[in-house]
Amino acid sequence: MQTLSKMPPASSAGLSPDNYTFLQQYLYRESGIVIDCGKSYLLESRLLPIIKAENLSTINDLCRLLRATAPPALKTKVIESLTTNETLFFRDSNVFDALEKSVLPQLIEAKNDIKRINIWSAAASTGQEAYSLAILLAERGLTGWSIQVLGTDLNQQVLDRAAQGRYLQIEVNRGLPAKYLVKHFTRVGLDWQLSPTIRSMVKFRQLDLRASMRGMAPFDLVFCRNVLIYFDVDTKKKILAEIRSTMRSGSLLVLGAAETTLNLDDNYVRVPHGAAAFYRLP
Repeated sequence: MQTLSKMPPASSAGLSPDNYTFLQQYLYRESGIVIDCGKSYLLESRLLPIIKAENLSTINDLCRLLRATAPPALKTKVIESLTTNETLFFRDSNVFDALEKSVLPQLIEAKNDIKRINIWSAAASTGQEAYSLAILLAERGLTGWSIQVLGTDLNQQVLDRAAQGRYLQIEVNRGLPAKYLVKHFTRVGLDWQLSPTIRSMVKFRQLDLRASMRGMAPFDLVFCRNVLIYFDVDTKKKILAEIRSTMRSGSLLVLGAAETTLNLDDNYVRVPHGAAAFYRLP
């Protein structure tokens, strides 16, 4: 965990410096995520619903409960509330343009003999990334192929929602092309329901990225975007090494635009595809 340069001041909501440090260490221990100084507003806003639900008065009361004998369910809620779950369909047009124009055609050609493709969407959140990948593959008309997209996340609550394949209007408005909405979704009340065909291509399960990944199916393409930025250097190295253990020779890793394997894992080779960068395992 990063060393704190100074003790954060107590916030207007009353979060004490000692409890600020406790929450930093608690989140790091349970999830590996690093919260820097000056983020008391984030802790307070994310934990406020839990404080109200538990009939507590302040965030300090919640910390006292966590330090003592808080039930496992409450501890899980706290960790899930503090993990970032921002996602949208076809996030980062450069990446998905590259997938559509070059990466997937090359992958399909390489796998034409076995007609099987496995893709992993790490930190899948509510599933938009995993389903975006499934839609692109479905559009290829790969009759007779075995296509499997695995979506994983630390947060079971968002995974339960992802498995439903049902989204609000505002969610389908964010990144989803109208042609795919019309073709692969059905209006259900005020929501949009993904077709059984697309949903059958995607499976979801809980996974802590700090855990061993050995034994997971070999993947041809791994998406782990905008995740590494929340971990310290040692944890980043461990995650990249574990991801390698799940990849075949020639498989590709996709990171966020602000992320890289440079100085973390020299086993990956950066491969540009248009305006996007992928990392190939030789």
